[in-house]
Amino acid sequence: MDTTKSAGKDTDWTLMPGSAKDIEQVRERCRRLVRRRAAISAGVSAVPIPGVDVVSDLGLFTLLINDINQEFGLTPEQIERLQPKYKLIAYEAAIGVGGMLVGKLVTRELVLMLLKRTGIKILVKQAARLVPLAGQLVSAAIGFTVFRQIGYQHVEACATVAQELLVARRT
Repeated sequence: MDTTKSAGKDTDWTLMPGSAKDIEQVRERCRRLVRRRAAISAGVSAVPIPGVDVVSDLGLFTLLINDINQEFGLTPEQIERLQPKYKLIAYEAAIGVGGMLVGKLVTRELVLMLLKRTGIKILVKQAARLVPLAGQLVSAAIGFTVFRQIGYQHVEACATVAQELLVARRT
């Protein structure tokens, strides 16, 4: 990870992975991060207070997506530093893999929109809470699975974009 300071301004940034091996290492690191955050989400889902899990998931997803983008060098700021042809490749690759959060400034509203896409699973998770202890466990399991699935999809989208940029830089 490269960190630089210039003109008194904090400009922490990560370079894009420079090889297929680097992409694989970042992918694995991000997948571990997804699993850790999914476990936190599941723990919060087990708490029988309505709405706490949704608020927690919004915050956790926002941080997770931003952290994954940062790891792959695909935050909006990092992409803006690319040469114009590489910016275009990055955005085209993101669109091509359905990575709607790759290279985007991720807000709670954007994450809420993403969560609404998985509305059926969230509805089942909420309904499962109505059954005392077993419902809380089912809710936590569903929360973990949904969180992990969305996180893994984003990791794969970022890895694909990084791979496309790697190929483009070599030609």
